[in-house]
Amino acid sequence: MITALAEQDELALAPGFLEAIGRGVGAILLYALVGLALMIIGFYAIDVTTPGRLGHLVREGAPNAVVVTALGLVSMALIVVVAIYSTSDRLLEGLLTSVIFGLVGIAVQVLAVRLLERIIGIDIGLVLQADRFSPVSLIVGAGHFALGLVVAVAVS
Repeated sequence: MITALAEQDELALAPGFLEAIGRGVGAILLYALVGLALMIIGFYAIDVTTPGRLGHLVREGAPNAVVVTALGLVSMALIVVVAIYSTSDRLLEGLLTSVIFGLVGIAVQVLAVRLLERIIGIDIGLVLQADRFSPVSLIVGAGHFALGLVVAVAVS
């Protein structure tokens, strides 16, 4: 009899289990939407501030445009991840932190990378439109990634 009760307890769900799962799934969906929205905004911010149509270049497989875009998106994801992690037990605060720091991060990245390009003397329009890989695209991509790290650490 005691063994049967013990087995039933092992199969029973803890009180509040389903509620916790529901909250967790809801949080995942909300953070995913915020992250996706920020990455789309970040993509368009890079697109608007660089010569040429970045989306078209990426779809056409221009290697330098792909490198810069990919590293820009990874840097945005870093900011969102750290914002989520630093406020993981407070959903609304985490979402707001992600949005606010994400938008600030986008602005900082775009401005700083454009400044870096000017200081180094990179014609980013020519680099992005080139049919062949240019190591210069790694400098621009690294600038996006590095600034994403800086903003992410500032969030934490």
